[in-house]
Amino acid sequence: MKTIGVLGGMSAESTALYYRELNRLVRERRGGLHSAELLIRSVDFAPIADLQAAGRWDETGRILGEAAHRLEGAGADVIILATNTMHLNADDIRAAISVPFLHIGDATASALRARGVRRPLLLATRFTMEKAFYRERLSAAGLEPMVPDQADRDRLHAIIFDELCQGVVRPESTAAGLEMVARGRAAGADGVIFGCTEVGLLLSPDALDLPAVDTTLVHCEAAVEFALS
Repeated sequence: MKTIGVLGGMSAESTALYYRELNRLVRERRGGLHSAELLIRSVDFAPIADLQAAGRWDETGRILGEAAHRLEGAGADVIILATNTMHLNADDIRAAISVPFLHIGDATASALRARGVRRPLLLATRFTMEKAFYRERLSAAGLEPMVPDQADRDRLHAIIFDELCQGVVRPESTAAGLEMVARGRAAGADGVIFGCTEVGLLLSPDALDLPAVDTTLVHCEAAVEFALS
């Protein structure tokens, strides 16, 4: 089994999901007492969030590149970044390591295509919904991603940072998320991307009447497939 390096902490809530899911998937594949070979580098999210808000992405790229380099040095055979938004710095991470880096957008695109989705509604942080880095990755895979309107983007961004990243899940926020999905469907969406690793805390695919891809889960599936191949 190859060792998976997990670069996390952004937020700690979703990184905990990665740990649980990676081990669950290995146990299902191998059986018995098997679990994943993991190395985890969990950074303090508060300074990263401050740099995000200030638009200082060159600095976040340097921090994450150094952290990924340390994971490789500790023995990681492959590295995954346990956050969608910080894939904005994917090139910085790749430049800092020589082992493979599994991009969450690629795992997401593959899962969407497998479900027959072409026009997915992207639910994520405002950075991921509004900047081009993520949508362009999906477009290159033949998809036509949609995003909510400005008011919904602002509301969802606040829910993610003020609630989900701090372990808070409010029923009224779940209801707001469901309303965003309904508006997206009315506008032509034929699927939904849980495009922030915390959105799976807010919404369940079973509660939606559209196919949904939880990026955390499909990213973990891709990492375990690599580790066991």
